[in-house]
Amino acid sequence: MRSFLCTSQEQRQAKNSEVLETDVVIIGSGIAGLCCGSLLAAYGHRVTVCESHYHAGGAAHAFKVKGYTFDSGPSLFSGLSINPSPNPLKHVLNAIGEDVDWLTYDAWGVFIPEGAFPSPIGPGPFARTLARFGGPGAQAQWDSLMAYLLRLSEATMGLPPFALRADVGAALTLAPYAPALLRTIASGPALQGPFSAVMERQNITDPFIRNWLNLMCFLLQGLPADGTLTAVMAYMVADWYREGVVLDYPRGGTGALIGALVRGVEKHEGGRVLTRAHVKSVLVEGGRAAGVRLRDGREVRASKAVVSNASIWDTLRLHVHLGVRASDLPPGSIDCHYAHVLDWSVPIDAPGNVIIVSIPSVLDPSLAPEGCHCVHAYTAGNEPYAVWEGLQEGTEEYERLKEERAKVLMDAVEKVFPGLEDRLEVRMIGTPRTHERFLRRDRGTYGPEIVAGKATFAGPGTPLKGLVCTGDSVWPGIGVPAVAASGTLVANSMVSVWQHLGMLGKIGFGGV
Repeated sequence: MRSFLCTSQEQRQAKNSEVLETDVVIIGSGIAGLCCGSLLAAYGHRVTVCESHYHAGGAAHAFKVKGYTFDSGPSLFSGLSINPSPNPLKHVLNAIGEDVDWLTYDAWGVFIPEGAFPSPIGPGPFARTLARFGGPGAQAQWDSLMAYLLRLSEATMGLPPFALRADVGAALTLAPYAPALLRTIASGPALQGPFSAVMERQNITDPFIRNWLNLMCFLLQGLPADGTLTAVMAYMVADWYREGVVLDYPRGGTGALIGALVRGVEKHEGGRVLTRAHVKSVLVEGGRAAGVRLRDGREVRASKAVVSNASIWDTLRLHVHLGVRASDLPPGSIDCHYAHVLDWSVPIDAPGNVIIVSIPSVLDPSLAPEGCHCVHAYTAGNEPYAVWEGLQEGTEEYERLKEERAKVLMDAVEKVFPGLEDRLEVRMIGTPRTHERFLRRDRGTYGPEIVAGKATFAGPGTPLKGLVCTGDSVWPGIGVPAVAASGTLVANSMVSVWQHLGMLGKIGFGGV
């Protein structure tokens, strides 16, 4: 966890003597922190969320520039427009009685060395992709692998993370899901191993399938197949390659999703989300966390716990936000998302080898001026920090490096918008230093690099009583469903088993 200075009450009096009282104070308003906070508020606790930035949402916040609304982080969602759902974030929204208007679509664009193609999700359309790019026997290999993963997914999809808690009470909250729990225990070794081992056991030899699965692993976890948990891929396959599947995007942008979680906190008595509230230190009294001190001198006293939604560091991103004129392009010629792979012959996680381009205004035109699109292009979590370390923001050297490192992003967007330079109305390049500054993430990171089979994510507990962690640096890890599950684990562990069981009846859990 990113370190916070812990101070005792004997230290000097703060400049601002205002003291806020709460039951639980949460450091950071990322999805995990807001899921935790909104659930605790729904359980009846007074909750104060302290966000250093002037927008709530952490790595998922949204911002506006010259009529364009940009997402700063995740924009690819699934399982949120359906009920019942296996998605832990949907469970939180159901539990707190909030939602957004979900726009749905069923295809994303792909640029790979072999060619460009639209990639519809679902079981049928991928057969056409295999027929085009796969070799002899590719379909049989794919069908065999899918059958195996769907069997594994009965374990991953049959047990809602919402039922978990960090004490012996879990025996009661998990009891309604005993059959799925037994399947999970039986499948544990396979689910916790690297996905590359599954590919070997299933004799997946077709080059296109191996490359494709390696790409999927990297997009999901920022790691190639030999570092990605099989459980993650089993969940994805069950979700993406089922009949009738759609992908989701919130009308109004990711900020609308964050707004729903903020409402979940603030609609309850004693619930508040403070922005521009930078936490300077955790207050320690009697050997336990007693609250936080803000940079402006205010104190937030917590009678029950301090929850940190700060994180440890690992993989990084370089990204650009663009406002692009597109009135001359044919309607329907642009997809909402694209994945660009430059070279299969180098490691999939080589810097700049995979570029993601998100164009949410394809689904929601209100996010950009008429005839224009907002574009968020980024490297998939592997921009090296070392090249930026020691450079001063705003210097000629820093600006020159930004242009140099962003070229691969601009080239990817150019494939979607020919003549890109002449179309640009807004152009913003973000670096790991940008994230370090605005998201308060050590070296601009998005979670730890935990390699399957070699290490595991830590739990939420810390050596300091009353201080617990949530977010992408603790179990179950990186990604929107995972951080939502992390937030629910912390929240549910702070309430009685009977309150927890009562809330389980509201989440709308269902496998796919």
